[in-house]
Amino acid sequence: MLIHLSDCQCEGLAVPDWSIQSGESWCVFGRNGSGKQLIDQLLVGDIVPYQGVVKRALDPEQIALISFERQQATYEEEWRLAATDIIPEDEWGTRVAEFLPADRLHDPLIDQLNMRHRLQAFYRELSTGESRKLMVLKALLTEAELLICDNPFDSLDQGTVEALSEAFRLATGSGVAVILLLSNRSDIPEWVAQFAHVESGLLTVFAGSRDAQLAQLEATIGTGAIVQPGIPEDAIRLEAYDAPYIAELNQCTVRYGDRNVLDALTVKVAPLQHTLVTGENGAGKSTLLGLITGDCMQCFSNDVTVFGHRRGSGESVWDIKRQLGLVSNDLHRRYTVRCDVLSVVCSGFFDSIGLYDSPTEPQIRLGREWLRAVDMANQAETPFQALSYGEQRLVLIARAMVKSPLLLVLDEPTQGLDELNRERILGFMSAIEAREHSTLLFVSHRQDEFLPLFKQHIHLTLNI
Repeated sequence: MLIHLSDCQCEGLAVPDWSIQSGESWCVFGRNGSGKQLIDQLLVGDIVPYQGVVKRALDPEQIALISFERQQATYEEEWRLAATDIIPEDEWGTRVAEFLPADRLHDPLIDQLNMRHRLQAFYRELSTGESRKLMVLKALLTEAELLICDNPFDSLDQGTVEALSEAFRLATGSGVAVILLLSNRSDIPEWVAQFAHVESGLLTVFAGSRDAQLAQLEATIGTGAIVQPGIPEDAIRLEAYDAPYIAELNQCTVRYGDRNVLDALTVKVAPLQHTLVTGENGAGKSTLLGLITGDCMQCFSNDVTVFGHRRGSGESVWDIKRQLGLVSNDLHRRYTVRCDVLSVVCSGFFDSIGLYDSPTEPQIRLGREWLRAVDMANQAETPFQALSYGEQRLVLIARAMVKSPLLLVLDEPTQGLDELNRERILGFMSAIEAREHSTLLFVSHRQDEFLPLFKQHIHLTLNI
């Protein structure tokens, strides 16, 4: 036995009885805000129960946690490192290879997860999906005895999902215990044998055959009532627009080091031409969006026109940002300012991270309406950092939509969301199409998010 929890009571979580054995494969299913993220903290020892017993037959270094929160912590540490005199000015922090055991750099698993070409890249150069793969590689190559993975398949392309799932399956066959904390039933692999469910902070462990446990899980989850999204009445339609394109990129090339992330790419997005962007991890999807939003500085050395203004022609960055709403992994990583949820939403009016201007009463009212639309109204005064990752994502979506932007850029917006909240956000997109509220530019890896409303599909390939 690796870990045994008995009558454990923590703030926000109760675990009556749970044993984890070597080689076991677990799915712990829970929705956003259910207490699911507290389970990994309890297992690794980050929180200590005020009642009950936790027995561990593992040293801390034998337990690996893979989560968006851990990715965020690593990202912040790399920024802190770059801001000191510890590393030379021409260095960007820690290289990928330095995260892995030096004697395992020829392991075929690196090739299976398509990370060989990124070993000399700096951590901060990685996409969200690539940094997720690095965490998995580090856990497997350091031969952890217990892997705890919070929604591990989010932000990964389909080929990587299959390779990662197979790597987990093989790990259990070699005696490693794997616990998948999942929020979408469609993500449950066929090789998982044991199931549990967490709701309102209570963990229920199922027993019996795999089919019997799945039936118990389905009965416990139920169908759930999907609250149909409503767009607040203050939301405006996409008004008469005198430029032929919302965004136009002509033969754009973006190069980092000795690698072309984008190579002579031409993209045009017309008003209400809702566009889906797909591609492998590291293929340049977020870079493409950065050229449009201005977050990629190479937009000024390329032929990029947004809202009829050529980048670098003297246009005001803020004039462009005022007409643009954004949800992205990078924004989520950078939103570390401590403020309450309503302030985060209202910061969307000012395109700021944190709220430094006083919003008007109409802006506050509209902010509260958007929080109600994403079912987060009762969290308006809650500190943003106190929310789960998925709940934070919902708040950032409300922030992007609060100002009725001409262009709504959504870079994997449903990452970290449970299946009900995913359906709610996809419903928003359909409502936006019907109301002609914004033009959508949407990045996703999930085929169940490839909606009929998309009039254009851009697929990027990986340049190695």
